[in-house]
Amino acid sequence: MTKKQNAKDKKTHSHIEETQEEFFSDNENETDADIDNATHTPDEVDDIEIVSDDGGRENTKLKKIQKELERCRKEKQEYLDGWQRTKADYVNALRRFEQDVKKAENIGVQKSVEALLPVLESLNRAQGAEGKLPDGFDAIAKQLICAFTAMGVTSISAHIGDVFDPTLHEALSTDDTEDASKDNTISKVFEAGWKLHDTVIQHTKVSVAYCK
Repeated sequence: MTKKQNAKDKKTHSHIEETQEEFFSDNENETDADIDNATHTPDEVDDIEIVSDDGGRENTKLKKIQKELERCRKEKQEYLDGWQRTKADYVNALRRFEQDVKKAENIGVQKSVEALLPVLESLNRAQGAEGKLPDGFDAIAKQLICAFTAMGVTSISAHIGDVFDPTLHEALSTDDTEDASKDNTISKVFEAGWKLHDTVIQHTKVSVAYCK
C-alpha cells in the first residue's frame, strides 16, 4: 500500500467520525427539546396567564372555577327554595288533613248524639212527681249520659236567675216581672241543652223574665 493510499484512508475515516459526532449531537439536542416540551402538563398550560387586549391579566383556570362556583351557588339556592316550598306545602296539607279528620269526627259524634237525645229527653219526662224514673229506666238514662260524656258531650248549665244567653239558651216564653234586677234572666228551665266541646248541639229551652 502506498503512502498516498494511506493518507486517503485516514482522511475518509476522519470524515466519517465527524459525521457521526454531528449526527449524535443533533439527536441529543432534539431529545432535550422534546423532553422539555413533554414536561409541560395540561394543568401548567391552563395556569399560563394570558394578556388581554386591554392589558389586564386573568388566570383562565381561576376564572373557570369562579364561574363553576357561581353556578353551584345558584343551583344550591334553587334546591333550597324548592325544598322550603315543598316543606311548607306539606305542613299546610298535614294541618288541613288533621282539621278535616277532627271535623269529620265531630260531625259523626254530633249526629249520634242528636239521634239519642230524644230518648234521653223521653226518659226525663217520664220521671214522676218525686223526680225518679221507674225501675230499670234510671240505669238506661245513666248509661246514655256516660256515653255522651265519653264522646265529649256535656250538658249546658242553666239555672233560674242566670242571665239569658242566646248563644246557649232558647227562649220558649217570657214571664213578666216588676223586679228590674230579674229582667232578662231565666225564670224557668224546660229542657236541658247539650254541647260537643264548644259546639252547641241543642240549646237549653227556658223561659225569660221580662220587666216592663
